[in-house]
Amino acid sequence: MKDRLKCPHCGKDVEKYRNPFPTVDVIIELSGGIVLIRRKNPPFGWAIPGGFVDYGESLEAAALREAKEETSLDVELLFQMGAYSDPGRDPRFHTISVVFIAKAEGEPKAADDAERTGVFRRETLPEDLAFDHREILQDYFDKYTGLSARA
Repeated sequence: MKDRLKCPHCGKDVEKYRNPFPTVDVIIELSGGIVLIRRKNPPFGWAIPGGFVDYGESLEAAALREAKEETSLDVELLFQMGAYSDPGRDPRFHTISVVFIAKAEGEPKAADDAERTGVFRRETLPEDLAFDHREILQDYFDKYTGLSARA
């Protein structure tokens, strides 16, 4: 999408491009289930750990960083599960999220944007999931039964 702006120097119309923001989400498998965080900031609710990709950062590096920042866990990325790009998936702005599946050991501890953490199985997922995370988790449990049997 392009917006028109006035050049502050010459007064001519110039185009300003708006692009979606790249983000990552990390489904972290532990022996007891998968890790979700309770968001400290709007939009509130339970969420898959994740966040924005920084300029100059790879998707993989962003996934490792966000997982560590929000859960205090060092994770091992297993693979990319997919990308989610519905323009309405984040009520703040248009984002495109690349979702990774990872494994970890230890006890998650909330940090950064996370108010608290929890470990859930398919049948114990909280009702108030943020963004499109219910759809993402449905895809995870439906398509990766070999992995989800551990979670």
